Amino acid sequence: MHIDLPTADGRTLQRHTLRGPGAFTPATPGTKLNRIAYSAAHVVADARAAIDPWLDCAIDWDATVAYRRRLWSMGLGVAEAMDTAQRGMGLDWPTSLEMIRRSIDAARDLPGARLASGCGTDHLAPDAARGVDDVIRAYEEQMAAIEALGGRLIVMASRALARVATGPADYERVYDRVLGQARQPVILHWLGDMFDPALKGYWGSTDVDAAMDTALGVIAAHADKVDGIKISLLDKDAEIRMRRRLPPGVRMYTGDDFNYAELIAGDAPRGASGEPANRHHSDALLGIFDAIAPAASAALAALATGDAARFHAILAPTVPLSRHIFRAPTRFYKTGVVFMAWLNGHQDHFVMVGGQHSTRSLPHLAELFRLADAAGLIEQPELAVARMRHLLALHGVDAG
Repeated sequence: MHIDLPTADGRTLQRHTLRGPGAFTPATPGTKLNRIAYSAAHVVADARAAIDPWLDCAIDWDATVAYRRRLWSMGLGVAEAMDTAQRGMGLDWPTSLEMIRRSIDAARDLPGARLASGCGTDHLAPDAARGVDDVIRAYEEQMAAIEALGGRLIVMASRALARVATGPADYERVYDRVLGQARQPVILHWLGDMFDPALKGYWGSTDVDAAMDTALGVIAAHADKVDGIKISLLDKDAEIRMRRRLPPGVRMYTGDDFNYAELIAGDAPRGASGEPANRHHSDALLGIFDAIAPAASAALAALATGDAARFHAILAPTVPLSRHIFRAPTRFYKTGVVFMAWLNGHQDHFVMVGGQHSTRSLPHLAELFRLADAAGLIEQPELAVARMRHLLALHGVDAG
């Protein structure tokens, strides 16, 4: 099977012959893994809703929850209402809370389903925050709402805090208050400014190591309330430096969508160095796992059996795909994630909340198609080709 796809300049076409689905099988429910792996999950927009798409938010709840069931069926956890779900880029807090409620209800039907939900301050406009107390109240409001539903928290980075904080002490004050009230251990969230420019200088410094010192100090002061920290800096060396300083038992959840394979695999056998095992590998909380779920699941199952070679063989072809999806401007990666779900038949349209499907070019999506096929992640080639030809036709391209 083949399709003619635009090249990088968008002006010429090149024939692509599909290789088809990869020779790997996702894990089944109950498979014992030796890494915790959350997929930050996307939302499926209601493409038929009579709304102003740039201003209003409408979700296809059935399709959105069905996608989460798919992730759980492969042994992956779900990180709900995170930036992959367009939190802060079209998804508002009331809709996020409804989505969290529905996911919590769905997880109850699936024994062992792992779910944690994003708790932030996004209902507080950054320019409306007068000081740190406003940020604390905003966090407390979302914490109370999520915990009342029985949810576990991912304490998301706050644009409002980044705006009003005058230094590390303000971050320490906010997180001391938030963590002191948490009912159960939370996952902290450090998102770099390549994902969200409004978060530049988070933890009180633009110097990564100085910011890391502040974050580690917060964790050390509340180690019993911190399950782990997800960092998304796209800097594997910084992640390794930080995880080697974590208190025993506190997990590093990689959010590095460029280097996840080697970070998850780790740099020493479990317990071999005499140091806590959590310092030698990362667990995962990744947006790319939404798009590469079958490969991620199969690779993690292989790693759990000690077959590191198989783990890398499955994940290696996904890395060029991930780097393409997350290329700058990195915040537009959600478009590639939703495009993959549409190509593979997990939703019936390529429309996004806030009109975000327009953030990537046709040549970008054509290259994404090629890389997804190279990674064995085109699950239904005939459907994917038909949908890609339809997209090309809408752009005035005869795909052959």
